[in-house]
Amino acid sequence: MAKNPQQVYEAWLSDPNVDEKTKEELREIAGQTGEIEDRFYRDLEFGTGGLRGVMGAGTNRMNRYVIGKATQGFANFLLGQSATPSVVIAHDSRNNSDVYSLEAACVLAANGIRTYLFRSLRPTPQLSFAVRDLRATGGIVVTASHNPPEYNGYKVYGADGGQLVPHDAEQVIGYIRDVESFDQVKRLTQAEAEGQGLIRWLGDAEDQRFVDTVVAQSVRPDVLQGGAGADLGVVFTPLHGAGNVPIRNVLAQAGFANVRVVPEQEQPNGLFPTVKSPNPEEQEAFTLAIKLANETGADIIVGTDPDCDRMGAVVKNDKGEFVVLTGNQSGALMVNYLLSNLRAQDKLPANGAVIKTIVTSEMGADIAASYGCEVFSTLTGFKYIGELMSKFEATGSHSFLFGYEESYGYLTGMYARDKDAVVASLLICEAAAFYKSQGKTLYEVLLELYEQYGTYLEKLESRTLKGKNGVEQIGAIMNDWRSNPPAELGGVAVTRVLDYSKGLDGLPAENVLKFMLADGSWFCLRPSGTEPKIKVYFAVRGTSLDNAKVALGQLSKAVMARVDSLA
Repeated sequence: MAKNPQQVYEAWLSDPNVDEKTKEELREIAGQTGEIEDRFYRDLEFGTGGLRGVMGAGTNRMNRYVIGKATQGFANFLLGQSATPSVVIAHDSRNNSDVYSLEAACVLAANGIRTYLFRSLRPTPQLSFAVRDLRATGGIVVTASHNPPEYNGYKVYGADGGQLVPHDAEQVIGYIRDVESFDQVKRLTQAEAEGQGLIRWLGDAEDQRFVDTVVAQSVRPDVLQGGAGADLGVVFTPLHGAGNVPIRNVLAQAGFANVRVVPEQEQPNGLFPTVKSPNPEEQEAFTLAIKLANETGADIIVGTDPDCDRMGAVVKNDKGEFVVLTGNQSGALMVNYLLSNLRAQDKLPANGAVIKTIVTSEMGADIAASYGCEVFSTLTGFKYIGELMSKFEATGSHSFLFGYEESYGYLTGMYARDKDAVVASLLICEAAAFYKSQGKTLYEVLLELYEQYGTYLEKLESRTLKGKNGVEQIGAIMNDWRSNPPAELGGVAVTRVLDYSKGLDGLPAENVLKFMLADGSWFCLRPSGTEPKIKVYFAVRGTSLDNAKVALGQLSKAVMARVDSLA
């Protein structure tokens, strides 16, 4: 049943469970019909990354009441799964992340669920590791990844350390919907929960186990310890987030002795004052890092997002200029480095597997296939990669080697079930050090891969469409392309349309359209699960960089003209 935003707004104002500060914020928007509607026309929904939204008062906002309700639903779910559930909670550097984490812990405690909390910010992949390491029943991360400063979010994990896949998420959502009022949310104070032993604080030992486990994923520790690590100049920026301490510790322990951190971006800050967006996919986020790298003669720049699950790398091109590698390029380089060195050491398993998403380039897949590895494609969202990893582990059918998605998420090793910018930073730096010892840069290796496998180029366009009207616009765009697919684009025939809303290839149903063209290129339309955006992915395979750039430009221009006419 559709909600009446005004009635829900008034219910919050009259609810004795809502604190006075929140009510004061709501009184300030009295009479503002549009603002009230946007805050109360729906409850925040689970997408590819759980709950995510702008912070503020309202059902369609991130606040302690929405967190409390979600956590009560999660608690009810867990109590139905185990007689003695336990949960690990971590958070990043965003404003209120620590407040929301403690709120979740106090709600879980009131339900008799033991909770393990980190005393300060930690990377999302460390949460995934800790759930497995502590054999917990579930996990929670409070983060909005690389969203703008006004956002925060809440991600839920299962006992395998992976984000909940649709079947389990739908059950949790059902439990959350059953929590109809705030007085149904149980809560202890922090002192009460600690006194009953239901909140336990994690410390240095857990941190070191994570660092040791990541360092153990090194492919050629002999090369790093032999001097290549010390010879590589690295500039690192955590972009005011959770990556600073763990990545520096991992790189140092692995043998990298020449690492400089961008001082202006070293300390956690939820306002992210030095960047437009704390997103390592954006060139602008690396402005200060590139300046430092030029001043110090560094070989590579590495940057991570606030919760340290996405990693971006910047390398010098053939003109000596620093350029940001795309997620697809970094992924292909790491796949090639990993597999080539495993083969050289006679460690490449016969049943090796590489996993990517349906919107990720085929270049890494082609490289993996050339090494005899089987390649699996999943829907967007690392939870699907993690789910497949757990199936491999349970059945022994395949040996997981590497998983990645074009949006700068990577993982090697079985210690976690989420993308890990810590291990990705190690692996990309290790690859740079290894090739430098051979007299090559990463960019030169990328060009060699283009020569061998074809020049793959990809591009992502997005359009932000906020509020209720934006949701409707995104729906209209998807319906238009679904009901009126083009026969050709830019003179190239569309040979196949993949509508994943029908659950293709055994995958769960998802609102995604992928169009395959006669020349081997493709594009894909997908509403974001975490932001008010529609995303359009493009991929071409050319015979040269210039050829591929022209083809990519023509394809994206033709598609976006139609998208923009609808938006």
